[in-house]
Amino acid sequence: MDVETRLNDVVSRIRDSESGSNRAAGSAQLVAVSKTFDAEAIRPVIAAGQRVFGENRVQEAQSKWPLLKDKTPEIELHLIGPLQSNKAADAVALFDVIETIDREKIARAVADEIRRQNKPVRVYVQVNTGLEPQKAGIAPDDTEAFVIFCRDEIGLEVEGLMCIPPADENPGPHFALLAKLAARCRLENLSMGMSGDFEIAIQFGATSVRVGSAIFGTR
Repeated sequence: MDVETRLNDVVSRIRDSESGSNRAAGSAQLVAVSKTFDAEAIRPVIAAGQRVFGENRVQEAQSKWPLLKDKTPEIELHLIGPLQSNKAADAVALFDVIETIDREKIARAVADEIRRQNKPVRVYVQVNTGLEPQKAGIAPDDTEAFVIFCRDEIGLEVEGLMCIPPADENPGPHFALLAKLAARCRLENLSMGMSGDFEIAIQFGATSVRVGSAIFGTR
């Protein structure tokens, strides 16, 4: 199966999930996760019509996306991996959306760079719904206060919440928790669901799903 066929299959499954959840077609955005794939592997996905992509690492994204974005300016690039404060300037310069704001130091660094570069970048707050010690993300109980800090104290345009459920657990309760937290924070956008569970995420209200291997194949 070629990349275009796999992409079309994922899009079709998203539309079926939206319909099955009584949601409007197009209410769940596809973020095609291109981490570890080079520009040659990404170009056919762009040619097939995909315009929203996700990358895990700033440095890797810098090696391929500036030229790709120059050729297709309407591409929207999301940072979906951990961000270090010393990479905040590069992240703001390259990405349109940063989905992994999870602590005050990072939030301040990104806010400072947005002002310095005068570039509007939307952000998501990453929530560690499973309280996994090895995983990034703000604790669920701290989410509302942290969103208020980001939005009201330092002026970040918080667009929504993001989570990565524990790999060995049913993702449904984690998606439900993220949706509950978003409602409490008066946020409409939920970035949740990956190749193995994006259809479940859509049932729980995901507004964007991050799908990589189901489109690009095995890494």
